[in-house]
Amino acid sequence: MQKKSSTPKLKRERPCLFCVNNTDHVDYKNTKLLQRYISSYGKIVARKRSSVCSFHQRKLSGAIKKARLMALLPFVVN
Repeated sequence: MQKKSSTPKLKRERPCLFCVNNTDHVDYKNTKLLQRYISSYGKIVARKRSSVCSFHQRKLSGAIKKARLMALLPFVVN
């Protein structure tokens, strides 16, 4: 039987894609970008899974909701 190590392995967090590119504005008309942050069920992907900072996650979710209202993105996936 193998011995468990006493030190936990730390996962490196990926940097925010928007912070790396110095993007402050997330455009609701850019559907290709927004679809990266929507799950296969049509839900907005969580911040920990998408590795986006909290500031840009709020901007991203607002842009996705706006794009859904403008009928650029679907509310429900078939």
